[in-house]
Amino acid sequence: MSIPRPEHPQPQWERTNWKNLNGTWEFEFDFGNSAIDRNLWEKESFDNSIVVPFCPESRLSGIAYTDFISGAAYRRHFCLNKEEIAGRVLLHFGAVDYKAEVYVNGQSVGSHRGGYTSFSFDITEYVSAGDNVLFVSVADDVRSGLQPRGKQAAKFASNGCDYTRTTGIWQTVWLEFLPADYIENAKYFPDPYNSCVLITGTAVGQGTLTVSACWEGRTVGSRAISVKNGFFSVQLDLSEVHMWEAGKGGLYDLLFDFNGDHVKSYFGMRTVRFEGKKFMLNDKSLFQRFVLDQGFYPEGIYTAPGEEDLIKDIELSFAAGFNGARLHEKVFEPRFLYHCDRLGYLVWGEYPNWGLDHSHPLASEIYMNEWQEAVSRDFNHPAIIGWCPFNETWGYWEGKEQNALISSIYRLTRQLDPTRPCIDTSGNFHVVIDVYDIHDYDQDPEAFRERWNAFCETARANGGSIPSDSPVLVPERSPFFAQPYQGQPIFISEWGGIQWVVNDRDGWGYGNAPATAEEFFARYKGLAESMLNNEDIFGFCYTQLYDIEQEINGFYTYDRQLKFDINIIKEINGQTAKIEE
Repeated sequence: MSIPRPEHPQPQWERTNWKNLNGTWEFEFDFGNSAIDRNLWEKESFDNSIVVPFCPESRLSGIAYTDFISGAAYRRHFCLNKEEIAGRVLLHFGAVDYKAEVYVNGQSVGSHRGGYTSFSFDITEYVSAGDNVLFVSVADDVRSGLQPRGKQAAKFASNGCDYTRTTGIWQTVWLEFLPADYIENAKYFPDPYNSCVLITGTAVGQGTLTVSACWEGRTVGSRAISVKNGFFSVQLDLSEVHMWEAGKGGLYDLLFDFNGDHVKSYFGMRTVRFEGKKFMLNDKSLFQRFVLDQGFYPEGIYTAPGEEDLIKDIELSFAAGFNGARLHEKVFEPRFLYHCDRLGYLVWGEYPNWGLDHSHPLASEIYMNEWQEAVSRDFNHPAIIGWCPFNETWGYWEGKEQNALISSIYRLTRQLDPTRPCIDTSGNFHVVIDVYDIHDYDQDPEAFRERWNAFCETARANGGSIPSDSPVLVPERSPFFAQPYQGQPIFISEWGGIQWVVNDRDGWGYGNAPATAEEFFARYKGLAESMLNNEDIFGFCYTQLYDIEQEINGFYTYDRQLKFDINIIKEINGQTAKIEE
């Protein structure tokens, strides 16, 4: 049988000596969460089988059970030879939702809490040559208030903005075989102004670390350093500087060699910052023509059926004239981010904060642990041009503008990554306002344009700010404006959501559905040009790229079929924005 999702799951940290564990596993529901107490790994045979890495709710898993799954258990055998166990053996999970406890040959090797980030265990001491048994116990409760669920439905059926749930393993599981001394990790700080890249990281063991950078097969920088204390830092000077660009990409290959440990990676040379109200990519103003991408697939739910599906969503977005996306309420898999890097597709990295009770005493610990993992894992992707850890918090606890969880996560993000901007909360309510990020679903283009023109004119008349008692902040037609404006860059990060039905499907979108395609295009054009022609707005994000289940406001259907002539949308989006002039 062919292995589903056979490609290397982490192309930015790739070794040749690895083994994909995707495929058919034994599977059993564990609604009583008693698998560990029952030593279920010892059971002679399990009740079902499942195709990993697809969740049991999905059709591709072979199970398609869509009711709540409080627990599940997985088991599979794998065979190792003497060469593979001669060094270190690492067991990797791309993502398991939500809590995973892992056993190898009947012994606990560790656990992980968090449904969206990758984790691994050193299982060298637990494996032997020949047959080995891997067992994974999973617990999942999206209604607990103690786990972020994103857009997974907290009710039995999909409803509103929530869709089919994902439980258990939903990204690739793989083994990696390393020598006794190896490189653990590395972070890249490209510096085009000084024609170099700074690399920091950690390694196990002592010896000489050689790092080489290549451009189109040519070595353009190389250096060898001594590593003795675990941590290393090296400045790699480059003989050629090639910028990573929107819509083009442009990646340097990066090769590591340490005591026989060979790692292949890459980086992009680019800068991101704000200059006044302008978003600057490589010191040039770029209007962010973004679209909302929620990362759902009809057959795989959270998991793309194949790598070609990851690429297709980027191509569909480009075809509509967008240059990037908000990766919404989900931490996307590294393989998707690789293709964003390769193709020059800009994205905001986000987190699925919905479902977590922000007022609970454990909320900070739960949030910080997984968010740190997400930022650390994805730090090196040039396509990620900013972080946004929260979406529409609706004034949880402590007051609308005094939420310590939001401000703490913002400060943590800036500590973890000083190279990118951070939006504390997309929509409302902001606590630390670097970007005035607003959701506005008004369907009347004229009212939309007048409101935003008045907003910006009022700010200019008041020396760049708008006091909290100004009526322009809380117009009757848009309840999302809740805080004073102090001259920050303006991002309309959700708008539109115009419903358009094909094949007489039932569903919903924002506002009344247009009667004709011409009416749809006119509405879209009026709304989009309101922002493109406003010299104070640096970007927008349209809701959304494709339909998802009952939500029918995409340019494409859920199975990624065109609804109408996408070239008309592309032409509208392709206009030069005022802020780019």
